[in-house]
Amino acid sequence: MIDKSLISLMYETASIQRWNDHIRPSAGFTELDKQAHKMFYAYVLAKCEGVDHVDMQKLVEGGIAEFFHRCILTDIKPPIYHKLMQEKGEQINKWVIEQLRPSMEKIGGGFFSRLEKYFLDDSYAVLEKKILNAAHYYASNWEFKIIYSMNKYTYDIEKVKAGTYDDLKACNTFDGFTRFERDAFLQEFMSLIGKLRYQQRWAKAVRLPQTYVMGHMLVVAILSYFMTLELESPSKKRLVNNFFAGLFHDVPEALTRDIVSPIKKSVEGLGEILAEIESEQMHKVVYPMLPEEWHDEISYFTNDEFSSKILVDDEPVIKSSDEINEKYNHDKFSPIDGQIIRGCDHLSAFIEAFMSISYGVSSEPIVSGYKQLRTDYKDKIIGGINFGVPFGYFDIKL
Repeated sequence: MIDKSLISLMYETASIQRWNDHIRPSAGFTELDKQAHKMFYAYVLAKCEGVDHVDMQKLVEGGIAEFFHRCILTDIKPPIYHKLMQEKGEQINKWVIEQLRPSMEKIGGGFFSRLEKYFLDDSYAVLEKKILNAAHYYASNWEFKIIYSMNKYTYDIEKVKAGTYDDLKACNTFDGFTRFERDAFLQEFMSLIGKLRYQQRWAKAVRLPQTYVMGHMLVVAILSYFMTLELESPSKKRLVNNFFAGLFHDVPEALTRDIVSPIKKSVEGLGEILAEIESEQMHKVVYPMLPEEWHDEISYFTNDEFSSKILVDDEPVIKSSDEINEKYNHDKFSPIDGQIIRGCDHLSAFIEAFMSISYGVSSEPIVSGYKQLRTDYKDKIIGGINFGVPFGYFDIKL
């Protein structure tokens, strides 16, 4: 199972500011949010390429591998990072692998051996690496277009602009890239997704480090993926679905903004009304931006996002994760473990509260949220996974 050091490593990227030698929006651009945005671009580019041509599990695991690679190498200025990788890439990759080995070898399902192969075997996941490379530059370019107008008098800004354009242009090595470039609606969708990089978590509570909805979604996606690997022989579709359902679970908040759980629970039936509003906004705003053949999958990811379910005759049917383990752990049922994703969503919130309290910045919502989640998840089993273990890593006596 994922250990404390690996979870903590993920959250270090919430404090790494990108473009920190440039003027940028007050919220800034964190590495965690950029990596999350990158995985949304990767999903869209893979869909443009055609999922029959893309191994979605290799895409997901490649994205996770590259994320932790960046976690280890921290805040190296991009031109320097890319030059180092060009000249000493193999040695750097081997060093990063050894830094990750003690924690990554504890992940189930042979994940670490595939991570090694991703970095050391040039013939492995060739198309998926191209997609992730393009997704990386698209996410960086999204940031640069925002800061460019603020930095017109910054040294070398035109050189940075030209380099950003050239890097992105060089990614035109697969058909999906061209399709995305020509689709203004898909680019609008990615711009909408980008708003989640500004939407603050725990909006009424002062805390450190500050995190945003975008980065939170990636943490939930990675935790969900690693937790699913703890199951006995999870199907490939189940693994991929749990990652992307975790990544997409808060997408409606780009339209409604974050509505905290105490408000949802304060009035009977309010949660259902909010779910209806979110669904209405998704159909009104989001789906028109997306190809029609994508709608069912996005709906499957975002509707009843914390219910475990399967597809029967292309229709969602609610089943518990225990039932999926027993009867429906097959690609043909396209299972999603919403209960596991919910556990990971709560684990993410719990860690955010723990970190702030550890830094000496706390408030009543932070402390009460921490205590409640600690109680709720003590020895809690979801789908055969003991969530009490990762919650137990972050214990503070209050």
